[in-house]
Amino acid sequence: METVERNITAHLEPEQMLAGGTDPAFFDCQEVWYPVHYVQDLDKSKPTPFTLLGQDIAIWWEQQAECWRVFEDKCPHRLAPLSQGRIAEDGLLECPYHGWAFAGAGDCQRIPQQVAGQAAVTSPRACVRSLPTIVVKQGLLFVYPGKAENATKTKVPVIEPLEESLEGWVCIDTFRDLPYDALTLMENVLDASHVPFTHHRSVGNRANASSVELEVVESGKHGFTGVWQEGPRRGTLGRQDTTFVAPGLMWHDLTSKQFGRTLTAVYATPIRKGECRLFARFPFKFASKLPGWIIKLTPRWYSHLGQNSVLEDDQIFLHYQERYLEAGGGSGNFTKAFYLPTQADAFVVELRQWVNQYNANPFPGETLPPALSTAQLLDRDRSHTSKCASCRAALANLQRLRLGLAIVAAVIAIINPPLTLFLGENAATGSLLFATVALILGAVWLWLGRLEKQFYQGREIPLRNLPEKKRSRH
Repeated sequence: METVERNITAHLEPEQMLAGGTDPAFFDCQEVWYPVHYVQDLDKSKPTPFTLLGQDIAIWWEQQAECWRVFEDKCPHRLAPLSQGRIAEDGLLECPYHGWAFAGAGDCQRIPQQVAGQAAVTSPRACVRSLPTIVVKQGLLFVYPGKAENATKTKVPVIEPLEESLEGWVCIDTFRDLPYDALTLMENVLDASHVPFTHHRSVGNRANASSVELEVVESGKHGFTGVWQEGPRRGTLGRQDTTFVAPGLMWHDLTSKQFGRTLTAVYATPIRKGECRLFARFPFKFASKLPGWIIKLTPRWYSHLGQNSVLEDDQIFLHYQERYLEAGGGSGNFTKAFYLPTQADAFVVELRQWVNQYNANPFPGETLPPALSTAQLLDRDRSHTSKCASCRAALANLQRLRLGLAIVAAVIAIINPPLTLFLGENAATGSLLFATVALILGAVWLWLGRLEKQFYQGREIPLRNLPEKKRSRH
């Protein structure tokens, strides 16, 4: 076992083992704890569907045990999705098709069609498979798709600097279902050199582009660590350390005099071939208190609008990039498909070599589905808004506000003529006042409409491709 394995093992509890199974030459992507949802975005009153490694699951809150449960999303009776059902008055998860109801362990408690005295409800065939879950680990719900007996022994992948001490951290988080593989996401976020170009005018600047000398420090079956001695922004922020915890967690760790300590952490949870769920976390320990106060006062939904825009900077070309790689032989042939002549690609090379060395493909033998249209790739509603509690609530409030403004504007339009006549010699002033109010309401209504659109669809032209403003010579 290499040095990185010893470092990761140092954080294990007694009798715990690392993810990926016990075979030292093979990483089993089933034997892993995966985050599937921020707990704050889950609704305790109804089941929530998700797909993990191609398997449909239903997440629901069991009132009696006061914990989250995860079932295979198929009723054993006629295979109806349990996520389309409801949590009944007695706290059981009820199938929408015929009302079969299940307790938290997956055992069937009620078959309405069963004649009194029959024992079909006690048959093992009436049970639903229940997957192991851990409710709260740094605000995320984790699910274990592998062998149930390995779940309690397998380490949950967490952001270690946050485990060491939560004091002083301020965290921004987001998530989104992305139209490309989890490994493509990991490859992208490990690649620091793309930020100045891909994210120009969002979170990057082409003027900050320079040579990027990445160095892999330690590596093994369970991940690798690396360092960028100069660090981003031409060295103005200092050294950046990177940790990759196999198969789907990485973080960059940067401490600067200007901003204090900053982490950029990303989980990549495989949904199915060609789709994954990203969980992005940005913990800060600022040198002063003011930035932390500003972050805490910023609505979560507002942050998500900006973060969705950043994700869309590279969403379209990554969707096509992985198809070109697959056509060129896939990860096993990446050295021929990619031309990687600089140290800026050191982490990309290390990740791809890790996949090949440990056969760590979550979907062996599967091929990517047909490419999506631009409109589908930029769809925010399906990939984020409908699944985010903060954005759903904000959108509903925004729509109610727009409706209210429209009603007020309509009332003003109706009462304006008779009220103007009633004002007599002040009619002109009154009419001008009403017209001004109507214009203001109309402008706000239009602005809110543009804001509402951002919950549904991203911009087709990324900021980096917009014309640069010409600087005056004077």
